[in-house]
Amino acid sequence: MSDAALLEVDGLTVDYLTSEGAIRAVSDVSLRVGPGEFLGIVGESGCGKSTLLFAIAQLLTPPAAITAGSVDFKGHDMVTLSGRALRELRWRDFSVVMQSAMNALNPVLTIEAQFADVMRAHGMGDRVAIRKRSEEVLELVGIDPVHLDSYPHQLSGGMRQRSMIAMAMVFTPDLVIMDEPTSALDVVAQRSLMVQVKELQRQFGFAIVFVTHDMSLVSHFSDRLIVMYAGQVAEAGPTRRVFDQPLHPYSQGLLEAFPSVRGPRRELLGIPGSPPDLAKLPPGCAFQPRCGQAMPACTTVDPELYQIDETAVRCLRHQPAEVAHV
Repeated sequence: MSDAALLEVDGLTVDYLTSEGAIRAVSDVSLRVGPGEFLGIVGESGCGKSTLLFAIAQLLTPPAAITAGSVDFKGHDMVTLSGRALRELRWRDFSVVMQSAMNALNPVLTIEAQFADVMRAHGMGDRVAIRKRSEEVLELVGIDPVHLDSYPHQLSGGMRQRSMIAMAMVFTPDLVIMDEPTSALDVVAQRSLMVQVKELQRQFGFAIVFVTHDMSLVSHFSDRLIVMYAGQVAEAGPTRRVFDQPLHPYSQGLLEAFPSVRGPRRELLGIPGSPPDLAKLPPGCAFQPRCGQAMPACTTVDPELYQIDETAVRCLRHQPAEVAHV
């Protein structure tokens, strides 16, 4: 692993091992995250984003299983680590913020009791110290410590999500993984939460892997962006480059599906059709049945990731000439 990489994923493949055969949800995905970097992973529902995230965090449950590739975090091979070793790393070195805080938080325990569970699991047993640290992290996310005595159902959606982020910050980890943490919030609460997350990142220097279906949400917050489709990386590169010059027709379609708050009004085009059934992927490029730029070769040739300057793109239109003629 490179000295500059905090997290390095290489050729990661995840299959759902069903009675009807293996269904590939994540196919040969590679990525790198440096210290203090913000990586956004976007795409429609069902494209493999959350499965990829759970594989990185080693939170997959049967029938999902990693069938190829590696996940290297701070020199640890996460795929081969024992359950005990993983528990020592979770929360202290990396933490996970789930999609729905109402489901992730225990409804019959107070917020303080849930914070205490995390701290006791890592050897912090003094009640006074636990209370003090719980108050500190709640204040970090803008919540009055009085709510430590509240139950999850007594908090608003935004406060529950901030409580989850506060719990993730208990040991100030090097990496925070977020699975669509804003999906249940209104647009004002989304913006407020993202600003808070970015401020915490600036303050403590941790890296973020942020999964969302909303490209506009990460446009001003992420450093690099990965666009996923049908379990594969469709495009990856610096966020501003992907937004200003999207190379993959799918990336272009995602951007055209969101309105701009600035500039002239324009028609929202969207993407025709639906994401493919991962058990019955079309031949050739997985996106070609929905692509308005498809060529005859797209129906038979499965494109590789081609490097175009700082961007990697999986599209035959960007296939290097020397490769196309082999």
